[in-house]
Amino acid sequence: MAINPARIKKVDLGSATRISLLAQCIDSIGTSEFPGSMVTALKSVADFDYSVSFAYHQNETPLCLYDTFSSAKRVVFIDDYLKGPYLLDPFFKACGRKVETGLYRLGDIAPDRFYQSEYYRSYYVQTGLAEEICYTFYLSNEVTVVISLMRSANRSRFSAKDFRLLNSVCPIVSSLAQLHWKDVHNKFEVEPSGPKSGKNGTIIEEAVSALFSPRITPRETQVVAQVLEGHSSDSIARSLGISVGTVRIHRRNIYGKLQISSQQELFSIFFQKIKTVRT
Repeated sequence: MAINPARIKKVDLGSATRISLLAQCIDSIGTSEFPGSMVTALKSVADFDYSVSFAYHQNETPLCLYDTFSSAKRVVFIDDYLKGPYLLDPFFKACGRKVETGLYRLGDIAPDRFYQSEYYRSYYVQTGLAEEICYTFYLSNEVTVVISLMRSANRSRFSAKDFRLLNSVCPIVSSLAQLHWKDVHNKFEVEPSGPKSGKNGTIIEEAVSALFSPRITPRETQVVAQVLEGHSSDSIARSLGISVGTVRIHRRNIYGKLQISSQQELFSIFFQKIKTVRT
């Protein structure tokens, strides 16, 4: 059915500068200039310090599509991240759960004890961020792209207005990025390079099983995976359908079998083993 132009609601398209930046994004699709043009356009909506885009595909090591980091910061945000910490990244986990396309704050999708987890205390704090928000959308061939916008620790968090404005352009961001990165699946390796994900477990569970089996049982593997992700004993109990007391017994048994005494040691040996496998 044809649309009557007279019935279309008039909208404010924004400033001439913003429209010009959007035009640059459109013109640069398919070229190396697109990611930078997109970041510049987004900064005209709400300011931020850094941006990085990752593509995730099943159990393969993520691909960094674009970043604005200095060489020193790239070591933490990209090099170290790709050695294993990405497995515990709430945004990576959200992609695995197939969350809806949209803009998310880290706190909106992270486990209940994420900010007390060893991943946060041992890795994430090294980023020195006040806040990170991410656009998440999906391409063909089961590829997910996450565009992260970050503010450094000496800045304030994104305000409700900032988030609302950035969220309002989400359909434009996802549509343009989907066109630009439509062939990114071809850049992944034919043979998966990351931990395998089987039908009976998540990627992190499969990684834990591969590293610690046969010392721990399948149930203990599930508990270890969720502890590493930043879930509390209460959250683990709800997820697995067991009592909190049983979760605590599992944790005590796991620590005994692995000859450790803390979550920090569990995190340390997990990533040491991941790095050894990748090396």
